[in-house]
Amino acid sequence: MASIYLEDFFSRAFLGSLASSLVPAVGPLLLAAAATVVLTPAVMLLARRVGAVAVPGGRHIHLSLTPKLGGWALYLAFAAAVAWSLGVRDWRIVGLLSVCGFATLIFTYDDRFQMPPWTKLGIETGLALLAIFGFGMKIGFFTLPGGHVVELGLLAYPLTLLWLVGMQNTINLLDGIDGLAAGVVGIVAVVLAVAAISKQDESEVIAAAAFAGCCFGFLIFNFHPAKIFMGDSGSHFLGLALGLLSILGVAKVAVGLALAVPILALAVPIADTAWAIIRRRRQGRAISHADSRHIHHQLLDFGMSQRQACLIFYGATAILGALGLMIFGHKRILAVVVVMILVGLSTVAGERLQDVRRLIPVPGFRRLLPAPEPE
Repeated sequence: MASIYLEDFFSRAFLGSLASSLVPAVGPLLLAAAATVVLTPAVMLLARRVGAVAVPGGRHIHLSLTPKLGGWALYLAFAAAVAWSLGVRDWRIVGLLSVCGFATLIFTYDDRFQMPPWTKLGIETGLALLAIFGFGMKIGFFTLPGGHVVELGLLAYPLTLLWLVGMQNTINLLDGIDGLAAGVVGIVAVVLAVAAISKQDESEVIAAAAFAGCCFGFLIFNFHPAKIFMGDSGSHFLGLALGLLSILGVAKVAVGLALAVPILALAVPIADTAWAIIRRRRQGRAISHADSRHIHHQLLDFGMSQRQACLIFYGATAILGALGLMIFGHKRILAVVVVMILVGLSTVAGERLQDVRRLIPVPGFRRLLPAPEPE
């Protein structure tokens, strides 16, 4: 029987840098996860006292009053882990923590009192502009095949603005069922950490690991049945942090490669957001008009539970994230991840299909079936 070695799936250069880069990231990941677990009960109590709770009914599918403000547990845990590990001497880290902190603080008001959609869009734009002009975070160039670098010039500003605003709205729309946004973003954060290891960027590895840790820690309370929701304070923090962490990687790798990883990993939510915009415009509704026709809602309509729908999204994110890592040279990691994820997803789907009682109409299919025998 042939032996299987790690070198069959990862480059030797990657394995060499893995040990030196991964060990420093373990501490921040565990610290962020533990801090989130400790902070979340306190945030739940605070949310109930100030009236920041999600009320059942309408398009909401939860059945009881559920505290929000989970974004505070996520942000404080992330900020503590990053500050403890990296300090605040790096201007990029100061910008990351500052802008994300402003997002969490401002959208706390929305969790309690509900902002008008256009006000929210204005705040999202303002936060992106703060990151661009206040802390110099922008997508300044991209590369063409052959290593040719194309400077974006003034186009860097609208492109970065679109990226950061788009990430905030993508994660906000993804936060539709228990545990979905936190789990998907946590997986993407792990993918970003692995990609950063390839670039030997220790700061980004640690920041991404801490980001993943706070997401996974929050899932203890947020996975179905959720005891707390992250709210807009949490979804905008996650979206903004994800966008900024992606931009931080531009300094040491071609921008096309740095942004391709999160774009591929988030392909399903991004496509869902784009289709939601098109769908609402075709119906003559405002883009900000909320509905329950997102992909995760369709999975629930199909008969899946919230946990099963989350697992489907987690699997898709992991597979697409592995595809993004192929760009960084881990060509065989995709095969490993695909096989592992498909085994799990096929089990979930098979169990679900056994319980489905709804017939799926297929044109012309009935003619292929034998006619029922007379009784």
